[in-house]
Amino acid sequence: MSPTSTAERPKTRAIQPNPLVRSYSELLKSVRAAGLLERRRGFYIWLFAALMTLMAATWLGFALIGDSWYQLLIAAGVGIFCTQLSFLAHEAGHKQIFASRRANDWSARLLATGIAGISYSWWEQKHGAHHNHPNVISKDPDIRNNALVFYPEAASARTGRFAFLTRKQGWFFFPLLGLLGISLQFDSVRFVLGRGTVRHRWVEAPILLVRLLALPVLAFTFLPLGMAFAFLGVQIVVYGFYMGASFAPNHKGMPVLPADSRVDFLSRQVLTSRNISGGRFMDFLLGGLNRQVEHHLFPDMARPQLHRATAIVRSFCATHSIPYTETTLMQSYGIVVRYLNEVGLSAGRGFDCPVASVHGRR
Repeated sequence: MSPTSTAERPKTRAIQPNPLVRSYSELLKSVRAAGLLERRRGFYIWLFAALMTLMAATWLGFALIGDSWYQLLIAAGVGIFCTQLSFLAHEAGHKQIFASRRANDWSARLLATGIAGISYSWWEQKHGAHHNHPNVISKDPDIRNNALVFYPEAASARTGRFAFLTRKQGWFFFPLLGLLGISLQFDSVRFVLGRGTVRHRWVEAPILLVRLLALPVLAFTFLPLGMAFAFLGVQIVVYGFYMGASFAPNHKGMPVLPADSRVDFLSRQVLTSRNISGGRFMDFLLGGLNRQVEHHLFPDMARPQLHRATAIVRSFCATHSIPYTETTLMQSYGIVVRYLNEVGLSAGRGFDCPVASVHGRR
């Protein structure tokens, strides 16, 4: 090789590791060394037994009360326990309960499909995309444009009557949560019976259809017509409201990232997530979803371990100057409503420059 060609050879640059990527590895080691990634099967067995006992007691009440408007309290109880068992399905889906992937998958499938009436296969692909790309435009299905929009570009495309409603969308947030249960079940049926690939379709389809028919059959068999409709309405509204009110505070009103953003895993998960204070009571009420930062950093961490991980992660974020967001449940709802109304102001006005991030109030 000639001296000239040697001189013209481009210099290579050593690849410098991202310090935050290295820091996350250190954080993971700390969490693992503290034993926080160990399974807690005893806790989940006890919780499942308690919830199923309460669910059975609720249906016993249904049988004993008979033709009475007190049945609406039973309907509300069924909605609450279906939500609590959905939290367990969520945790099994994240492999938090058993060491075996198969045991977790089938537990989640039976809980989600057989009790809550939601296709586990549908939820798995949707929720997996959310965890990989939280609050990333066009990649996170949880900020996909539907009745509500979550970033100004989407709002700017709304015109006419839709623009008027979108400008006030924050005020419609809570009423719309009551429809979430119907939406989840409708999407599940459409997915399971659709043409796409569905894992264990011929297991999920009959279980889902039996579950969705069971409640109407019971209600219309043992209750008067009007009361039966009211029973079904209260159950599905309570379920949808409880589910939505548990999941929404976690990311809504936090930074929204453009589709082409290149943010490291640690920053993406922490900056787009919000914790809800309230201690062990909130851990139970929201099924561990209140520890959203830790859950996104360590998705397979069991619920009872999350409160210990919180102290470690909060300290780590303070050391590395990473914003760590935590607020009360009621404050989070206020943030969500204000954020949605602020985004809605772009409706029908056009929007020329792309969003780098939309920050909610903290």
